[in-house]
Amino acid sequence: MILPCRPAANKLDGLKRSRTAVLIALTCSACSVCFGQSPTASPNETHTLVNTLAPSEIDQAVRALKSNFVQPDALKDEEISRATLEGLLQRLRGGVLLLPGKESVPAPAPFYSDVLANHIGYARAGSFTNERVAELDKALANFATRRVDAVVLDLRASTVSSEFEIAAEMAKRFVPKGKTMWTLHDTAAHQDQVFTNDRDPAFSGTTIALIDADTSGAAEAVAAAMKAKPQTLLIGQPSAGRAVRYSDFPLASGKILRVAVAEVIGPDGKSIFPGGVKPDLVVEQISLAQKRQIFAQSMQRGMAPFVFEPERPHFNEAALIAGTNPELENRQQRRTSEENLHDPVLQHAVDVITSLAVFRER
Repeated sequence: MILPCRPAANKLDGLKRSRTAVLIALTCSACSVCFGQSPTASPNETHTLVNTLAPSEIDQAVRALKSNFVQPDALKDEEISRATLEGLLQRLRGGVLLLPGKESVPAPAPFYSDVLANHIGYARAGSFTNERVAELDKALANFATRRVDAVVLDLRASTVSSEFEIAAEMAKRFVPKGKTMWTLHDTAAHQDQVFTNDRDPAFSGTTIALIDADTSGAAEAVAAAMKAKPQTLLIGQPSAGRAVRYSDFPLASGKILRVAVAEVIGPDGKSIFPGGVKPDLVVEQISLAQKRQIFAQSMQRGMAPFVFEPERPHFNEAALIAGTNPELENRQQRRTSEENLHDPVLQHAVDVITSLAVFRER
């Protein structure tokens, strides 16, 4: 559904004011660097101070810089324009990107599904493509035949994507029919595209979505829709805050200016950009590199080895006679082997589902 959007004049006015503000912030930083002096305020403190200036104070500060700075060449129009662009790239936090040229298209992340503990369906979405939607449907059908009573949707392996139409198809498998999932607010086109579920969900039971800093773009829209769904929890770390649609503007040198021209508004009416989606349960996780290693290995080994602790050998009479200590040997092996990899985020999801099952049986 396409709706006319609200005027964006307030955003444009803010952008104009920020042009001068970023110039002041960058020039103040440059002064300390040029003369080898320690800054009187950290970058974060400078950012905060600049934001507290009234418009008249910003103009006053710029005039003072132009009239008194010891290196006048640093404040020529060209340098001011460079400082403005550099500052906007920093302040807009992923809303504007300057790329050296056209990027190669990354290989699609694979879909993966599994059944954990005989009753928990696990689906890792991977890239947002029509093929992945079909694989999700196949996995959900398999879960139904195996009497799965809870599903974990893992959004931590989704590559950066603006495929919001495909994301909507994935979300429809879980969100109640008739519910608004999100709105794509397009500033340039002056219209809103509303994504509403027009079908019955394939699974309506207990659902947990896993998110972290790798959850970006269209995957964040799905996370926001899932968070508003009954019987659903989000577990992990805040998402990337890149739930936007970009347009590329080629520059004369071949470089690319990538600008966010549309943003996702969640079902709660709040924009996901740039703050991201916050989990209901925050879990400190392993490094992103280790997580990606787990995902790669799971394609052959499954996810169970990274969630459930294998039974450990114990010190017994036979070990005493043999003069060995199987507990110590096991610990030493785990320090030096890939078996030490563990996914605490998925572990927490399994624990929550198990606790809910026990509670319902009481």
